[in-house]
Amino acid sequence: MGQAKLVSSKRLRKKNRVIPGFGLSMGITISMLSLIVLIPLLSIFVVLSGVGPADFWKAISDPQAVAAYRVSLICALAAALVNALFGTILAWILVRYRFPGRRILDGLIELPFALPTAVAGIALTTLYSDNGWIGKLLAGIGIKVAYTPIGITIALIFIGIPFVVRAIQPVLEKLDGQYEEAATMLGASGWQTFRRVVFPEIRPALLTGFGLAFARGLGEYGSVIFIAGNIPYETQIVPLIIMSKLEQFNYGAATSIALIMIVFSFLTLFAINFIQSRLNHAAKGAE
Repeated sequence: MGQAKLVSSKRLRKKNRVIPGFGLSMGITISMLSLIVLIPLLSIFVVLSGVGPADFWKAISDPQAVAAYRVSLICALAAALVNALFGTILAWILVRYRFPGRRILDGLIELPFALPTAVAGIALTTLYSDNGWIGKLLAGIGIKVAYTPIGITIALIFIGIPFVVRAIQPVLEKLDGQYEEAATMLGASGWQTFRRVVFPEIRPALLTGFGLAFARGLGEYGSVIFIAGNIPYETQIVPLIIMSKLEQFNYGAATSIALIMIVFSFLTLFAINFIQSRLNHAAKGAE
C-alpha cells in the first residue's frame, strides 16, 4: 500500500511539472548562462593570455587609470549611499501612502531603465550646466555641478535609484502591519518601531539594492560621459579610459583595466552576499 502511494505521488509530481524536467531545464540554463555571461568573461582571460605581467601592471597602474579608479569608486559609492537613503524613503512613500499621481510616480521609477543612457546624460548636462535651469541657480551660490565629480554622482544617482526602490518595495508590501501596531501599543516611538521592527526586515533587500546600484555605477558610461567633461585626473571615469584604449587599438591595456573593474564588481557583490548571510545567521541564532 505504501509503495503504491509513493509511486502515485511521483507520478503526480511529474504530471504537475510546469516546465520540463531537471536535466533539460538545467541544460538550457547552463547553455544560456555560458553564452551570455561565462564565455564573454572567459574571452577577457583569453586576451590577457597574450599580455605579459609587466605590460599588465603598466596598464593598470598608469596614473591616469589610477585617477579614474578613484573617481569611479568614490562617485559610485556616494551615489549608492544616497540611493540607499532616499530609495528607502521613496519605497516607503509608494507603499504606505495613497495620493494623487502615485501610479505615475511609481512608473517613473523605472524610467532610467527604459531611457537610453546617452539621452539621460544629455538631459542632465543641459539641466546642470552653468547655463542650465538648475545649474544656473547653483552657480549663483558658488556650486558647480557639470564637469565635476558632483555631476558624475548625480548621474549615477539617476541610473541607480530604481535598484534600491524595486528591491525594498516588495518587502514593504508583504510586511505585516500587526508587528508595527504591537510595537506602538508597547510604547515604542515611530523611530524605535522602524529601527527594531521594519529595518531588520528590509535590510537584506536594502543591501541588495545598494550593491546593485554601486556595481552599476562602477561601469556606467552613457549617462556620465557628457556631464563628466572627461578632464584628465579629475573627472575621467574608468569606462572612458577603456574606450580610449580601444580606439587606440590597445586591446591588452583595455582588457587589463576591464579586469580590474570586474574584480571590483565581484568583490562588491561577494561582500554584500557575505554580510547578508552573516546577518541572516545572526537573526536565526537570536530566535
